[in-house]
Amino acid sequence: MPFAPHLSLLCPVCRQPFEPSGAHPQAGKRLVCPAGHSFDAARQGYFNFLVGKGTAFEADSAAMVEARHSFLAAGHYLPLATAVAAAVVRVLPATGAAVLDSGTGTGQYLRVLLDQAAATAPAAYGLDISKYALRRAARLNPEAMNLVWDIWQPLPLATDSVDAVTVVFAPRNPAEFARVLRPAGRLVVVTPRSGHLAELAARTGMLAIEEGKDARLAAAMASHFDLESSSDIDIPLSLTVSQATDLAFMGPAGHHLGREAIAGRLAGSREPVTAEARLKLLVFTPAQTPAE
Repeated sequence: MPFAPHLSLLCPVCRQPFEPSGAHPQAGKRLVCPAGHSFDAARQGYFNFLVGKGTAFEADSAAMVEARHSFLAAGHYLPLATAVAAAVVRVLPATGAAVLDSGTGTGQYLRVLLDQAAATAPAAYGLDISKYALRRAARLNPEAMNLVWDIWQPLPLATDSVDAVTVVFAPRNPAEFARVLRPAGRLVVVTPRSGHLAELAARTGMLAIEEGKDARLAAAMASHFDLESSSDIDIPLSLTVSQATDLAFMGPAGHHLGREAIAGRLAGSREPVTAEARLKLLVFTPAQTPAE
């Protein structure tokens, strides 16, 4: 597990940088700040930074995480992962690069990015609210610092510490993303477009895309970021019933519908189950005159 002096993690209690672990016997397994706050790595390799009351938000369950891992591991969204990685790799400096995957989930998107960025070997951070997801992510991306964290709280990273932030189907905290991004950095956001998985949603009870979502996103970003580019990504899907069930269950629907209920709605379906992922990839640059 990596931990070196150049990593810019902040203690979630006092906001001081962690001390270099050096040759300490617990190097890579324990983080200690100058005030003595200490965090030990979980057996799977991630750190849980949520302290005190933790968070009021509902994390993905172990079953939802398993469904996401299975679906993404089969490569269905590989075109998306490749596009996200390409948007990041082109802006990384040759040395000293660092990336943050906010809402890293099971880590598959970050894995593709790190593989494509191998020439620059960036430091990497993966944040997610679900410890179940981080167990997967830490095994898949052992070179990254994988942290259980609530994205709505101040991020445990120093100001101007990363060259890219990626946010794939995850909450967005524009003010904090702007703070941790370096001036020449990029924020890469992926959101669903109208009609995303419409065929599957109609059969399984998945949540529909909210009207006006694009306008709200633009308004939220405007104070801190300028839009550099926007591109649509369409991925035709041809799935087994089990894969279609995983896809429906791994998203927000999983919080209000059990996997069994979704599977029941798809029972007897003729295979392949077809659908189309309709996505938007947005690349932002830090605003020249950030909001105060």
